[in-house]
Amino acid sequence: MSTWRIDLSNFRESCHRKSRRVVPVRPNALRTWRAHVLFLGAGLCAAVWIFGMAGAIFAQGNETSDTAQPTLRVGFGKSDITPARPTPMAGYYGVRFSTGTHDPLWSKATILDDGKTKVVLISIDLIATTPWMVAETRELIREKFGIPEDCVMISATHSHTGPMLYEPDERLPARFGNQTDEAKQYMLSLPSRILESVAAAESYSIPASLHHGIGSETKLAFNRRFFMTDGTVGWNPGKLNPKIVREAGPTDDGLPMIIVQDDQSTPIGILSSFAIHLDTVGGTEWSADMPFTIEQCLGRVFGPNRHFQYATGCCGDVNHIDVRSASRQGGHQEAARIGTRLSGAILRNLNALQKATSTGIQASREIVLLPKAPHTEERSRWAKEVLSKISDTPAPPFMDMVEAYRIADVEARGDSLIEAEVQVITVGREIAWVSLPGEIFVQLGMSIKAGSPFATTSIHELANGSIGYVPTQQAYAQGNYEVISARCAEGSGELLVASALKQLRAQFNAKQQ
Repeated sequence: MSTWRIDLSNFRESCHRKSRRVVPVRPNALRTWRAHVLFLGAGLCAAVWIFGMAGAIFAQGNETSDTAQPTLRVGFGKSDITPARPTPMAGYYGVRFSTGTHDPLWSKATILDDGKTKVVLISIDLIATTPWMVAETRELIREKFGIPEDCVMISATHSHTGPMLYEPDERLPARFGNQTDEAKQYMLSLPSRILESVAAAESYSIPASLHHGIGSETKLAFNRRFFMTDGTVGWNPGKLNPKIVREAGPTDDGLPMIIVQDDQSTPIGILSSFAIHLDTVGGTEWSADMPFTIEQCLGRVFGPNRHFQYATGCCGDVNHIDVRSASRQGGHQEAARIGTRLSGAILRNLNALQKATSTGIQASREIVLLPKAPHTEERSRWAKEVLSKISDTPAPPFMDMVEAYRIADVEARGDSLIEAEVQVITVGREIAWVSLPGEIFVQLGMSIKAGSPFATTSIHELANGSIGYVPTQQAYAQGNYEVISARCAEGSGELLVASALKQLRAQFNAKQQ
């Protein structure tokens, strides 16, 4: 295992001292030194010839072998995608316009190029990705840089303090300001703004190495579904609720991370993901939420010009609320607490990372057809009545709105199945990225990680379009918010897992040949 260490307190000083180091030659030792040089020179020439011949023989015997690894090039870039004017904000069942900016929303891009295959990983500080947004952005990237769709992964962090996303598909019902002119103009400009981050990454591309591993941060994320004393499964039941029996699902404390080093072994970028719902800040100011703190914290350690790209893991049923604590958990202070702890976990695990020994890149994607959630004709009529009262004061009950919008979305699709893209990008036989198109229950993501043959597997949810919540099969019988909201039917999540594992195994085995 290859390890590397950073002395955080003396990092700059030690580098400065080493760059100025001079080895003096004493005058009275000059004659002896010359004799040694002649002797060593002859020996060196012989050694060079011997090793050169051995290298030539080795190369000839391995011309078609996978062991001769190409040089990996990596590029980073980011672009500001913050709306320029007040725009309806995403995240909740109501209309709220932005009033300012706490911190910018970013599109962050990482390009990996092994000389044969070039891929780009993009993370955007938005509530989700949409099919139109992804298709338009991929087309721009293909036209500009020749990178095919299979090699472009676009995921959203799920910030609840970003804009509502305009939906050009007129079949889908309007909601909470997403069809306003502000939302429309923002969406129409978004693909070209995301492209700017890819262009910056393309221009920065340099030889680099990857170091990977899986850290851990416990008791930071919590499952938000609970078995209750009345036999039901509750959702966000409130702090110190005496009716809570126990959690109805697990949490994923794993912290996959990939550190990129330049040819001087200097860290130049960090890619990480964690399974926690990004709904911490609230309010009416634009904010990337917790990833803002990660960038601030790690920037103080590695320098402000380094690249820090965060993606959200499978957290459809996981958030940051500890119901067994009475402490308030919200606002920018809470986002800073979470981001600081994740930054600390990244730094804590740096010395345990392994250097990737192979650099061959592969990419694939599959469109999985999912069944739609069923409902009756009677429930359809009920949903239309609820939606007709959305603008009333008071508005319909929250769960009624959730179910009514789900029914309307499902009916808008007609008889067609739900198209869900599962994508896999891998480097060598050690590093894998998997994208899933929705708010995926954590247990489904853990199943993919457990079944992946790669040493480090990072899962990005809300990627390449979003189909909404994707619960586990067992959760459907339990009901409550995520199940009521889910557009896809029972068993859909397991179909996504099967697709991901199939692609992971295929790419892993292909690199064995």
